[in-house]
Amino acid sequence: MSKEFKPLSGREFPRFSGIKTFFRLPIADVNEEFDVAILGIPFDGGVSYRPGARFAPTLVREVSSLGRGFNMARALSIFDKMKVADIGDCPTNPLDLAQTYEKIEKFISSIVNSGKRFVSVGGDHSTTLPVLRALEKKYGKVNFIHFDAHLDTYPAAWGMEFHHGAFARHAVEEGLVNSGKMMQIGIRGPLAGGDDLDFVKKHNVHVATVDDIRKGHLQDFLKTLPEFKGPTYISFDIDCLDPAFAPGTGTPVPGGLTTYEVQQIFRSLKIENLVGADIVEVSPPYDQSQITGMAAVDTLFELLSLMALSKKG
Repeated sequence: MSKEFKPLSGREFPRFSGIKTFFRLPIADVNEEFDVAILGIPFDGGVSYRPGARFAPTLVREVSSLGRGFNMARALSIFDKMKVADIGDCPTNPLDLAQTYEKIEKFISSIVNSGKRFVSVGGDHSTTLPVLRALEKKYGKVNFIHFDAHLDTYPAAWGMEFHHGAFARHAVEEGLVNSGKMMQIGIRGPLAGGDDLDFVKKHNVHVATVDDIRKGHLQDFLKTLPEFKGPTYISFDIDCLDPAFAPGTGTPVPGGLTTYEVQQIFRSLKIENLVGADIVEVSPPYDQSQITGMAAVDTLFELLSLMALSKKG
């Protein structure tokens, strides 16, 4: 009998019960017949300040018990539109970033080579780089939408080239993303110096700061969002949100976006082919009352909605 890829009913089993999976979906092997995989990447060996993002997949699975599948704004039933499964966590080595990169790239390659799309829940932002390496091997350069408080195009730190603040620089330098079609949303100061902006200026990266988003009516900004054609990837750093909405993160920055603003931005994006996405930098030890976890679940919901609307990868 084929598996039905539907969430466990909250009207038959209370949402506080049952084994915790993303959206109470079934656990599946990557080779089973479904459309979109949700996975965890429990690694925070690339952080420069607060640790704890290795525990994010566990928190988001728990909080997603409150998640539901019908998007009112889009009149869309996600889990009727596509089959989604929790495929568990990607293997990592908590003591070795290089080995973890190899494991992530191999794991993501197994997903995309099976013809599936995915959303990963990390982990610190350094984990996005091996994900993009796997995607480039499948699709070539991808369009890249990056939600963040930080540019993440910074130089080596303490003699280490690879860390959560440098992944976007490496993605551009390695030719993994189309820098001319790369958009960063939610960026804000302070910066270490004005030269932090040199990289994005050199590579013509479209940077939308919080000031850009708020200088007029929100609808004015939403009208400026470009249409993304071809394979596209979204990386969502939870610290694009103001710490009032996401206190549980490694490098919080005041003056950020609200959860409502992020919802509206997601609902205004026009993406032809969303092949993958991630949610990173959720640090449960610094969360209060699972506020950050709930924001991550809502982001996951919007990402799945975008995938249900875009064509299959």
